[in-house]
Amino acid sequence: MTKLERIQKQKEKLKEMMVYEKALWADGKVYIAGVDEVGRGPLAGPVVTAAVILPPDFDVLGVDDSKKLTPKKREELYDQILDNALCVALGRVEPARIDEINILEATKEAMVMAINNLSTNPIAGEKIKPNHILIDALTLKNINIPQKGIIHGDAVSVSIAAASIIAKVTRDREMIKMAEIYPGYAFESNKGYGTKAHYEGLAAFGPTPIHRKTFL
Repeated sequence: MTKLERIQKQKEKLKEMMVYEKALWADGKVYIAGVDEVGRGPLAGPVVTAAVILPPDFDVLGVDDSKKLTPKKREELYDQILDNALCVALGRVEPARIDEINILEATKEAMVMAINNLSTNPIAGEKIKPNHILIDALTLKNINIPQKGIIHGDAVSVSIAAASIIAKVTRDREMIKMAEIYPGYAFESNKGYGTKAHYEGLAAFGPTPIHRKTFL
């Protein structure tokens, strides 16, 4: 595939992934927030969520489900999304809270945090409240804003995909830092997931304060 063909394919992909957003924009919904999470499955570390509001003229190519992208590509897109989004916000729930309320409820709690943190437009300095929310797979009871849960939303909605990239890069960077604080578990490579090296670290050193006790 030539570079031109690759760019054309990415443009077509972006067009396909803006179908939900374009329908809502056409219905007068100005601010549409895509919401996604990262970190539901790991044995250690927080669950991190992101909420992203994109402008109708968003044209960053390559945005997709973060799991389909290389770390290098995610880092590139992370910067481009921050540069082009109207607003980006994060939410997170720590391991102790995950153990207390379970990972599904913790994920929902972190999503609500991210949505509630969508407060300021970094470009115009104005307050932003989403008119509609698009969420990967889930719906939230504690948000009084119209919403739609989309199965595999990070693969079909550009807003959700952008949120997945922001959340993934944010959490990965943190887990790399945690590898320096808690060496021996290979957090820099497994990001808290249950790899062989991670289990060997647990066997040798026991759990750390960032481990989820209910997952072990």
